[in-house]
Amino acid sequence: MSDFNVVTATQEPELDTAMKVIYQWNYDSEVDELRNLYVKATEAQWISNRDIAWDKPIDMERFAATPLGASIAIDQSSYWKSLPRETQWELTRRLASFRLSNFLHGEQGALMVAAQLVNAVPHTDAKFYAATQTMDEARHVEAFARYIEKLDEIRPIAPALKHILDGTLQTDDWMKKLVGMQIVVEGLALYSFRDMRNLTEEPLLKELLTYIARDESRHHAYGVQYISRCVPCLNEAQRTELEDFALEAARTLIDQRNQQTFFSSVLALWAEAGIDPVEMLNSVRNEREELTQDLGRGRRLGPVQGFVIPTLKRCGLLSERVAKHYHEFLKANFGTRILGDDVQEFLRHIPDLPEDTAAWVLGELH
Repeated sequence: MSDFNVVTATQEPELDTAMKVIYQWNYDSEVDELRNLYVKATEAQWISNRDIAWDKPIDMERFAATPLGASIAIDQSSYWKSLPRETQWELTRRLASFRLSNFLHGEQGALMVAAQLVNAVPHTDAKFYAATQTMDEARHVEAFARYIEKLDEIRPIAPALKHILDGTLQTDDWMKKLVGMQIVVEGLALYSFRDMRNLTEEPLLKELLTYIARDESRHHAYGVQYISRCVPCLNEAQRTELEDFALEAARTLIDQRNQQTFFSSVLALWAEAGIDPVEMLNSVRNEREELTQDLGRGRRLGPVQGFVIPTLKRCGLLSERVAKHYHEFLKANFGTRILGDDVQEFLRHIPDLPEDTAAWVLGELH
């Protein structure tokens, strides 16, 4: 007992959060779609240690052949192709460990938010579902950590992601928690998991992402179904506050300064592997037109335009007022790679969410 430490060397300083607790004495179902989602979640539980073939080694050849999934095909540049195969593998491994580490840290944040939602949401059906999501997120943390440790090492969390998780954990408004986690963070995760799962040729990673993506599609559905029911009950001031909370979370995700910090971290990891970041960037810059010409429209939209904003629209949280702000900061960050030259065109061209998110995320719908 004397060796047990209450404070560990790896924990962060405590984060003060304000959370309300709501008892609900009605145990009958009031929100049938959430009760159905809860039943589906209980039936779909899986066990990482039993259901994933952890004894399989990572297939390095297939992993190294996997496209990086970046907005520009860096792996198709002349500089990248000139590198020895071993160096290409090392760069791919480091980028993957960095991306997967942030998935892992995001899952820990989702674990804590889901646990808060059990206390804070007012409907029994919603409490039941949040309990299943808490179990899902614990399993995701376990599984991602195990895979990353086979691949490389766990990297620190990106500051922008930490900022969003902190804000979502600290708010005392359960609807903001739902929007911050289920719509913005889960939307980003779902889009990114789909992208990585469909691109990777590494069997163990594809297996892991298949299990996790199925769970995430339910988590996203929870947010959509619950918030869609709640928004019509809000007054104008409450809806504006909720829209602005989502806006700031989305803005944080794609702000150029945060993206540059993210990319600088990747370049630093690559420099440690022996490449010249300046030479690589010059190669990419000189070949930019050729490297971007084969990117499909859906890939160019990215998670915010391609999934988060359509979700907010579905939930009734994309008024013309807030759409103007989205259009402005998307244009500032992406230039011509946005949906429409003005707000009205932007609103008209927002894609619909897939009818079956689970099938879409597994590549069965396009």
